[in-house]
Amino acid sequence: MLRRRPSLLIRPELDDAPLHTTLTELRPTQQLHGLGAGRTRPPWEPVADLLRATGRDWDRRAHRIAVLAERLPAAIPQRWAADRPGDGDALTLHAFVASNRASATDTTAVRAAEHSCLRAAEACPEDPTPWLTLLTLMDTCAVPVKDAVPAWTEAVNRAPWLRTSYHRLLRYLSPRRHGTVPDMMDFAWQAAARAPHGSPLALLPVAARVELMAHRRGATPFDALGSGGGNWNEPRSVHEIDLALKGWFDARTAPHAEAVTDLNVLAFALTRAHRPAEAAPVFQRLGRHMTRHPWDLLPEPERTFVYWRERSTGGRGRT
Repeated sequence: MLRRRPSLLIRPELDDAPLHTTLTELRPTQQLHGLGAGRTRPPWEPVADLLRATGRDWDRRAHRIAVLAERLPAAIPQRWAADRPGDGDALTLHAFVASNRASATDTTAVRAAEHSCLRAAEACPEDPTPWLTLLTLMDTCAVPVKDAVPAWTEAVNRAPWLRTSYHRLLRYLSPRRHGTVPDMMDFAWQAAARAPHGSPLALLPVAARVELMAHRRGATPFDALGSGGGNWNEPRSVHEIDLALKGWFDARTAPHAEAVTDLNVLAFALTRAHRPAEAAPVFQRLGRHMTRHPWDLLPEPERTFVYWRERSTGGRGRT
């Protein structure tokens, strides 16, 4: 009998089991349509329990709030904020939902979302998340970089090496958003150089290189495929990958909330640079966890991921 290959796990919660459990609990039909009508437990309570347990782990909190804001029916955060108007967790999640859903052309929605961000920041003065939420809103509204940096600084002042803060500003500085290639690359190099040993920020220049690939793909699809090695084999890129390996991956620090995302970026870069031997332990650590991006920059992302995983690990990376 042929052995069936285990399916890939592609989900926004990544490998966060408690977050996955919470989302699953809120997925039944009666919860989505009736919002728990007739139940003694409010529909938002599992979310409240999860964020209460997260505590001051700002890295995990930022990840969980971002995923909850994306995956929950909007009525649940709205109901929570209405039931508990002074709850900082409720206010922060509600602000994130409002910022995600605001359209740059809807002035009323933008002002309401901005007010929600500032209310959450006032309720949670030590939390960087409301300021990252405000940065998301500024991104939507195409606020110039110089005017958006103060919100980023507020977040960094509260959590100096928070991975999410740096990746949000990197996205802001992307030529696909509101910056330029030199701005984005300089920011990534400087942040990686200053970050403590073992920090996932060592990967930031590689993430910027992936963003550059996405930018080029929009103009010239041939460049995105990296024919002949492309920019992945130039000396600067080789150094960036080496820095990510030695400064973060080989340090084997405790996994951060979005480690699966970073491992996918690193595996992708190593395959583009044709370094399968070094990709092998990265794929082994990933197992079945795949993220759509950056593999979506290539044809047939899932097949490409599996191909490189099998080629690199000899089939040992499927757990």
